[in-house]
Amino acid sequence: MPLAYVVGPRSDGGARGAYSPGTAPGGSGPRHDEVMAGLEGMEQPRGDGRAIASRWSPTVEDERAVRALELYGDPAEREIPLPSLPESAATARRLVQIVILRRWGLTAKITEDAVLLVSELVGNAVRHTGARVFGLRMRHRRGWIRIEVRDPSRALPCLIPVQEMDISGRGLFLVDKLADRWGVDLLSHGKTTWFEMRVSDR
Repeated sequence: MPLAYVVGPRSDGGARGAYSPGTAPGGSGPRHDEVMAGLEGMEQPRGDGRAIASRWSPTVEDERAVRALELYGDPAEREIPLPSLPESAATARRLVQIVILRRWGLTAKITEDAVLLVSELVGNAVRHTGARVFGLRMRHRRGWIRIEVRDPSRALPCLIPVQEMDISGRGLFLVDKLADRWGVDLLSHGKTTWFEMRVSDR
């Protein structure tokens, strides 16, 4: 049975998240930059959390999304292994896009938010875990979608406070802001970081 760290809806508007031992606010132990922290560097949005920092539109299906589905498979049917490379973030975005728009028939807004958040989780897996591959999985049940990124590291992600103009450390901040629920399931070898969003099924 995996050990789960779950973050649900917040009533006080404050930031909450999953912390590795000794890194929660006020705790002792290693600094947040010594464990897996938020996505840093490129593709960080400023201002509105729903702004997509790439020129590719997450709500307009393109040929590369179709090719990604043919090459890697459907993450709604099984976990898809992707190489732990920066360019895999684009592959993951396109897989999420085509599943949500074409297979599940959900809205452009849901697609846009999900594409942004999966990019942040993949960025964490690529930058902070030292993995050769990571797994992408998508699930849909009535009223909800769930997207999972599995990697072989058991270091927990750390939600750190950020300011409006910060361009680093915003990955989990955005997940915490836009997802209805998110969390981390610790596995015997690694972990699964996931988020869930409420949807209106057509």
